[in-house]
Amino acid sequence: MRVTFWGAARAVTGSMHHVEAAGKRFLLDCGLYQGRRQEAIDLNSHFPFPASSIDSVILSHAHIDHSGNLPTLVRDGYRGPIYATPATVDLCLAMLADSAYLQQKDAEFCNLRRDHRRKLGRDDRECVPLYTVEDAELTYPLFRQVALGEHQHIADGVQYRTYDAGHMLGSTAMVVEAEGVRLGFSGDVGRPGLPIIRDPEKLGPCDYLILESTYGDRLHKPIGHVEQKLEAIVNRTAQRGGKIIVPSFAVGRTQQLVLMLHQLIDAGRIPSIPIFVDSPLAVNATEVFRKHPECYDEEARKFLQDGKDPFGFYRLTYVRESSESKKLNHLRGPFMVIAASGMCEGGRILHHLRNNIEDPRSTVLITGYQAENTLGRKILEGHAEVPIFGEPMRLRAEVVSLDELSGHADQRELIEWMRPFAAGLKKVFLVHGEPGQGAVLAKVIEREYGIEAVQPARGETFDLAGQA
Repeated sequence: MRVTFWGAARAVTGSMHHVEAAGKRFLLDCGLYQGRRQEAIDLNSHFPFPASSIDSVILSHAHIDHSGNLPTLVRDGYRGPIYATPATVDLCLAMLADSAYLQQKDAEFCNLRRDHRRKLGRDDRECVPLYTVEDAELTYPLFRQVALGEHQHIADGVQYRTYDAGHMLGSTAMVVEAEGVRLGFSGDVGRPGLPIIRDPEKLGPCDYLILESTYGDRLHKPIGHVEQKLEAIVNRTAQRGGKIIVPSFAVGRTQQLVLMLHQLIDAGRIPSIPIFVDSPLAVNATEVFRKHPECYDEEARKFLQDGKDPFGFYRLTYVRESSESKKLNHLRGPFMVIAASGMCEGGRILHHLRNNIEDPRSTVLITGYQAENTLGRKILEGHAEVPIFGEPMRLRAEVVSLDELSGHADQRELIEWMRPFAAGLKKVFLVHGEPGQGAVLAKVIEREYGIEAVQPARGETFDLAGQA
């Protein structure tokens, strides 16, 4: 078995690992790289292998940094199956179309600015979307549903088994078996105790492990504190008459926030202020969440059994149309708006930030990981000025991070997740983390288990030997 790391290598986004085994070639994930604009365009537009040479794709989950470049792969000639859990398939149908739509809109906006620059004598290249809605739709017939825990045969001598990763609805870790080698792939490992979804399952025996390292250099605050922190944020912003602007991943984080806010309002712990989920994708994703209660944890199932809708309550409004979204710009606070994208790299959140980031009464509530060079990272780091739609704006709103809600396990949680199967591991490949995060985690793994842990560079290849 041979593995080449083409994405999320010493970086957090663009997950894509190329595996050759039993005469077949397949990808573990096919995600979008997010970061500096031109670098992202270059990496996402060109695959380092012919798309038609790939026999199959296995998805760990639906987040765009793991699934978002599938339409490009298909446009470039891929025609094989895309294996994923039922919930992941349903989410991808919504998310890929949304990703394509946003790219088309961003290209239109970019070209309007280009026309203006050309009038000033600056000749810029035309902006084109990475892929279109039509490209995204061509991926849909290729999806193949694989139930959680099922052994899936993908070629002669190649099979894999999925485990619940506890990261988002339908997310999986997996063990791929071929040529006498058992290769584990963590996907993104979640945290025990996250709202709605079940806790991460441990993998079965494996010889090698591809392990995420997003928070490999730190420990999260206990997740039990998150409700009190959210309660305090809402109460103090409401007292100021401000607006709570929440850049949130439309799939997973938004639904978790909605459930927590529902519980806090029911308990009388926060005022019943208007709450708007301003994202067509979040609206569509919430319908997928309703469709897949088999993925829920005990608390969410009990909510359903009590006759309550986890994702619907008085004062909560889902906003689909852009005309309704624009009306929020003129609405007086206090209120909360939850909008994508989670890293503030596109979507309706940019308009809400532009209208509120200079207001000291308001709060920007960061609820997830912010990759390097993204607008969300600049806001989280407290830059005095941040660029929104190309214009510098003063950061005067309060900025708070709910890192307890992270969908990614921290260092201690990753080490404990490995414990049941660590004894059989020959090597760990650390991905989905910045270099410093992976370096710290590698030392901890080597100290704790005596296993070599490495951070592959982009394009680096490893030959994996089977059992003697």
